[in-house]
Amino acid sequence: MRQWFMLNRWFPLRPGSAAKGALALLLLGVLAACAQSPQILAVNPKVSGGFPHTGNGQPVTLEVVDGRDDSVIGTRSGETASTSTITVEAHDVIPKIQTQAENALRSMGFTPTSQRNGAPVLTLTLAELDYARGNADEPLLGASELQAIIQAKVDNGTNTYTGRYTAKRKQSYAFKPDWDTNNRMVSELLSNALDRTFRDQQLANLLAQ
Repeated sequence: MRQWFMLNRWFPLRPGSAAKGALALLLLGVLAACAQSPQILAVNPKVSGGFPHTGNGQPVTLEVVDGRDDSVIGTRSGETASTSTITVEAHDVIPKIQTQAENALRSMGFTPTSQRNGAPVLTLTLAELDYARGNADEPLLGASELQAIIQAKVDNGTNTYTGRYTAKRKQSYAFKPDWDTNNRMVSELLSNALDRTFRDQQLANLLAQ
């Protein structure tokens, strides 16, 4: 409404005039475009702890890579051809996953390192990060379904272990989520996937061998 009063102040028009109606339509179009503008998220995943403590200070070589085909995780409208894309860039998310993985390893009793010096190697791959249209539980509501998959591979001598850890979330809404809401939901989704990864007892045991 504020935008309408400003327009009316700048361009005083007679009630019911065609020009006033055109300006109103233009304003609605601008507001709709803003509501569906692309979003580039700056996610901030956090591990929550409670991981198996199997280490005794030994080094673990940690590598984190992006295995996705695209940095676009979905669209705000749910339509694949929409321009209202939601993006999580690799150069932003991968270093943050690396930092949280290092924190998790330290809490498990290991010393994370980037050097390959004969230590066990843990490779984490962000395999999937998706934001799709879902089915709402109630009429007149929209819904989004989010999924993150992290793949972990441990190489320790002649022994290898691979695991895939999936986190899912369904969110219903009356109005399409804004940047803050989407950023929080994707951050929590990645946090959940990381927690699932480092709570794997078999992974922790092989790192400690």
